[in-house]
Amino acid sequence: MKHILQNGCLVLGILCFLYYAAIVLYAGMSADFAWIWIAGGGFLMAVYVGMRYLGGHPDSPVRFFLWAAALLATVGLLLCVCIGAQICGGMLSKPAQDLDYVIVLGAQVRGNTPSRALLKRLDCAADYARENPDTLFFLSGGKGSGEDISEAECMYEYLVAAGVEEERLIQEDRSTSTQENLQFCRELRDIRSSRVGILSNDFHVYRAGRMAKKQGYRDISLIPAPSDPGMQPHYVIREICALLVAKLTGQI
Repeated sequence: MKHILQNGCLVLGILCFLYYAAIVLYAGMSADFAWIWIAGGGFLMAVYVGMRYLGGHPDSPVRFFLWAAALLATVGLLLCVCIGAQICGGMLSKPAQDLDYVIVLGAQVRGNTPSRALLKRLDCAADYARENPDTLFFLSGGKGSGEDISEAECMYEYLVAAGVEEERLIQEDRSTSTQENLQFCRELRDIRSSRVGILSNDFHVYRAGRMAKKQGYRDISLIPAPSDPGMQPHYVIREICALLVAKLTGQI
């Protein structure tokens, strides 16, 4: 059993480093939170080295490090399972039809071109708009670094080109976070008592929905857009951490 755990740490550590490299190749060095895989790989490799050392030095203080590492890994695994199950529940949500409003949460724009994540949200929004002709859409996102136009304007241009009527699109172009997306949309129009859809990539809708409820939205429906399958493990781990931070800071 000891050798299985030891070799398992080695294999998992190497896989973490390889996955980090894959993320960088796919999304670039600026990929958000990618460092977690380097940290995880380093942790696992340290445990592997510690276990090998302890095999030849059974009385070494290294055993205390290994006990602490085992406790940390157990707590982390339990958190990942519990919170990850809720995130996956959001991914599988079936949106209600004929909603009064849908808030499309912004994502990165490169120059004036939507990122892959934003494209998936916009295609999902366009599909919903075609199927529900009476629904109005809030396009929520300000202008950040590296963006020539606001995320709201980029979304507006894309959806109009996709055939969605201009009068159905409401731009909110000040927000820089999910919390501000929801706050500034309800400041433009008090929609908290309306039937509101929250549209984002699948891994993100659960947290966005929790934030909406915290801000007083009473009747929400989650609308999960797809995300890149190869990046999904990274997105889910990042989202677990984001949910913990949101809980600690009172956002949910």
